[in-house]
Amino acid sequence: MKVTCAIRIKIAALALVIGASTAVMAEKPDYQNSIDTHQKQFEKVALDLWNFAEMGYQETQSAKLLQDELAKEGFTVTNGIADIPTAFKAEYGSGGPVIGILGEFDALPGLAQSASPFKDVIKNATGAGQACGHHLFGAGSAWAAVAIKEWLEESNIPGRVVFYGTPAEEGGSGKVYIARSGAFENVDIMLHWHPGSSNSASPRSTNSNMSGKFTFKGISAHAASAPHKGRSALDGVEAMNMMVNMMREHVPQDSRLHYVITKGGLAPNVVPDLAQVYYYVRHPRREVVKELFARVVNTANGAALGTGTTMSYEVMHGNYSLLPNETLQRVMQEKLEELGGVTYSDDEQKYAETIYKTLVQPSGKIGDQETVNPYQRTHGYGSTDVGDVSWLIPTGGIGVATWVPGTAAHSWQAVAAGGMSIGLKGTKLAAKALAATALEIYENPSIVAQAKQELQDNVGPDFDYEALLGDRKPPLDYRNN
Repeated sequence: MKVTCAIRIKIAALALVIGASTAVMAEKPDYQNSIDTHQKQFEKVALDLWNFAEMGYQETQSAKLLQDELAKEGFTVTNGIADIPTAFKAEYGSGGPVIGILGEFDALPGLAQSASPFKDVIKNATGAGQACGHHLFGAGSAWAAVAIKEWLEESNIPGRVVFYGTPAEEGGSGKVYIARSGAFENVDIMLHWHPGSSNSASPRSTNSNMSGKFTFKGISAHAASAPHKGRSALDGVEAMNMMVNMMREHVPQDSRLHYVITKGGLAPNVVPDLAQVYYYVRHPRREVVKELFARVVNTANGAALGTGTTMSYEVMHGNYSLLPNETLQRVMQEKLEELGGVTYSDDEQKYAETIYKTLVQPSGKIGDQETVNPYQRTHGYGSTDVGDVSWLIPTGGIGVATWVPGTAAHSWQAVAAGGMSIGLKGTKLAAKALAATALEIYENPSIVAQAKQELQDNVGPDFDYEALLGDRKPPLDYRNN
């Protein structure tokens, strides 16, 4: 067969194009190399945060550690944003899309636990434990931010990455105060993740939430010899709780009402003159939450009147529901599926099997950590202060298997797995997925416009942000009962 000169020229040209393309691909910076390079660094950060186990607004060591690591990597750090000493941002880059990455680091009270696969309460400085994996959240997000920063440096693509250190997610609504202060303004896209027992990028909504501490004051007296002279503050708390428990039959079915008595007296023979109960009120719609919370306040007023005590209350926090952005979630699903799940070593498998035997009605099975859940819209009955962010900025998030499949959040099993290699493996996957998503957005800025349009369509033209917690200052002492 004869090959014409024109065909030879076309083949040669094609070869040149392919060769050039290959060269470009070879030269393109690989974010995964950066992830690997910084692995020991951020695994140590995660375990240090696990050991600190600092609670809401008290995360002094945790915030400083993350700030120091990011400053060392070339980020410009601004501390004390929104008048919160442990809140900060760390930024790098210029021009292009501005991508924010959320990081948390607060622990939960009363859940100090070793990394053993059996219940082993330890004594630490705080009595708290990382039962929601926020040490992994903070370390993994910072890890991703560094990888993104290095990719921006090497690729010469315009863009900014901003890591937000956000304290007190567990009941303190740290992000709400940051949002209210305007510190999230000019961010185009916000990304986040959360430790869990499976891998998922499905669009997931949550409940809106308000909480309050109700304090009753009465008159102390001898409970046996002069009970008529006393007015029990604890009676006020118990009367309030009784009315709220009756109210449960007359609220929308998807509501959640729960409480804990934080103060109730010290001796049975003394009529307590001070008592306190801490309430959470949840529902998918914030309007309903506000209505239900007002009814809870009415029960407190009635309880005080009926027991001859006085009552005061303080709104502690308030979160919007999480508003998923499917434009972003589909990108994150794609990246998570490309990366795959988490594979256990033989030792990790044995550890997981030991933990699994302790789980009550596990929602998954060992092996689920190796796969990515199918994409589907879901609703979670918990709450998060990421919710407020998602109503202001297009927000995408993923869940990653950092715990043994089937593990419930806020459990000793979550603390344990988060303190060893299973938690760290999941964190590395999260850092990769966040970085991969950010890079896709930088390379395809049209995603930003699509995500912003979706947000506008979801909130509607008349939406005006107003924090559920009002204009109160951050409750920096809310963990000090």
